Amino acid sequence: MHTNKIDLPETLKHKKVAIVHDWLTVYGGAERVVEEFCKIFPDAPIYTTVYNRKNMESIFPPEKVKTSYMQRIPGSQKLYTKMLHLMPRAFESFDLSEYDLVLSSSSSCAKGVLTTAETKHVSYIHTPMRYAWDLYHEYMRSSGTITRMAMRNILPKIREWDALTGLRVDSFLANSSITAKRVEKVYRRKAKVIFPPVNTGFFGEADLSQNEMGDYYFLLSRFVPYKRIDLAIQACNKLGRKLIIAGDGGQRKELKAMAGPTIEFTGRLGDNETRKYYQNSRAFLFPGYEDFGITPVEAMSCGIPVIAYGKGGALDSVIHGKTGVYFPEQTVESLIEGIEEFESSSFNREEIKVHATTFSPERFRGEIIHHLSEVFTS
Repeated sequence: MHTNKIDLPETLKHKKVAIVHDWLTVYGGAERVVEEFCKIFPDAPIYTTVYNRKNMESIFPPEKVKTSYMQRIPGSQKLYTKMLHLMPRAFESFDLSEYDLVLSSSSSCAKGVLTTAETKHVSYIHTPMRYAWDLYHEYMRSSGTITRMAMRNILPKIREWDALTGLRVDSFLANSSITAKRVEKVYRRKAKVIFPPVNTGFFGEADLSQNEMGDYYFLLSRFVPYKRIDLAIQACNKLGRKLIIAGDGGQRKELKAMAGPTIEFTGRLGDNETRKYYQNSRAFLFPGYEDFGITPVEAMSCGIPVIAYGKGGALDSVIHGKTGVYFPEQTVESLIEGIEEFESSSFNREEIKVHATTFSPERFRGEIIHHLSEVFTS
């Protein structure tokens, strides 16, 4: 945990701050945002539903974390996603009346905490909960009979609660332009876009002394359906292109079964290995529809172009023709056309690296501090 205090403006220096996050179980992009919040406000406690000490104590020490009653439920650290019906009550149970500022990080129910009239509540939205809104029908199609029955029973009430609790937030922040549109659609509120922090410094250390691209395409992802790894596999199968896929997940067997002889799976990788795969690839494939997408920025930090589905968060990070290529439809044919367009184009790796630095943690902290200062002076 970062302990060096950042020099804050007078408007924020003496504020008592609480951080709220959906759950602290595994480290991902949302937790990286919380980590940066903690660097800005190192004395702030973190309120959350459940906390996995084994996975998270090196980043979020237990003395800093305040959990809800859900933590005491046996198995909750693994089954929390099945406990959506308990989360509104869990977040409303936190007494935050002593704080001047509540800074929530929410892709589920965290923004629904109760605060006093004297407390400013700023909520950073990674997305309004996908399974209740945008991707409801997709989740229904991919779920079993019992899960579908539970969703039909629970989600109408959750949607009503989620929409109403949008009124509890004083100021919304969004991680991308598409998330800001969803915030306006669901909560009828404007959100300022502040892109999430990416470890551009670490990935930017990639060696560019060898300017020739490698002989393979690279993809790093969790193996879940909406990431659309199947498109990348089928496109590279048809083109006979070498594709290296890093990651793991529930779709592992299915994806390996469709992979031809030019497809290689590495499993999960450490940061140093990941950086090597990025920097030696021809390009990074990003076929999913994401709210933002950290991996394309990591790839660009290594000077690597991105071939991305031209929708969602990729439109905020990838510049068509300069740092990569968009393909317009989530189909094998469209991705093949994108790969072929990339192969007939040229890219400046140094320019791509420079572009990626605009997503650095330092930039993120600066924009957050500026916004919070404005909240207390407006």
